[in-house]
Amino acid sequence: MSNSNFHEITSPEQFQSLLSQDLSRVSLINFWAPWAGPCKKMNEIVLELAKKYPQLLVLQVEAETQEDIAGSFEVDSVPAFIILRGHTLLSRIPGADAAALTQAIETHARIPPTPLSKTSQSPAPASNYSIADDKQETPAQLEQRMRDLMNQQKIVLFMKGDRVTPRCGFSRKIVALLESQNVTDFATFDILKDEKVRQGLKTLNNWPTFPQLIIDGEFVGGLDVVKDMVDNGELAGLIAQ
Repeated sequence: MSNSNFHEITSPEQFQSLLSQDLSRVSLINFWAPWAGPCKKMNEIVLELAKKYPQLLVLQVEAETQEDIAGSFEVDSVPAFIILRGHTLLSRIPGADAAALTQAIETHARIPPTPLSKTSQSPAPASNYSIADDKQETPAQLEQRMRDLMNQQKIVLFMKGDRVTPRCGFSRKIVALLESQNVTDFATFDILKDEKVRQGLKTLNNWPTFPQLIIDGEFVGGLDVVKDMVDNGELAGLIAQ
């Protein structure tokens, strides 16, 4: 595939790098699996859409080999399609619905969209914040609040749920990984309870998925990065500083 707007994703780092290059660009994420029959036809449609809309960023993600990415979008079946502008969710299309996918791309790739939800997952309940709350907190105040949260303790984990009751498999895995390294003195923050922080951290740390591990107020990485740091001993050294 020679289209410059079409990319087969091989790592979370490549995924977040491409997604973060232009936060005003519309992106189509195609979650697929080679064993799933309906994916073959939908992959062909995705390729045609990539050719038809060169301004569209198309990211092809094999769900089972890129579990971190699939988990962050709560993809549990394929094919599944996520349409974003930057890190903002525009549409989620489950299954091999070619008509719905084509219509969604025609709509969002041509005109400025109205977001369904500022989230990388299904739209979260809006009860956490009122319109008045959004007006009261300026971007500078939000950034300061996030930095305060990141510095509340030497080690802070932004995750779905908390260490006792993780709300996704990747959050559960990173908690277990830290505890397996005898890292038990760390704070957690449930990003499902604060949509502003959830979205703000994606921009502040230039990382579109969760969990996010923070040490000494600095972003370290997500689950795959932390796994690698455990394997090479870098995590233990960083904590010991």
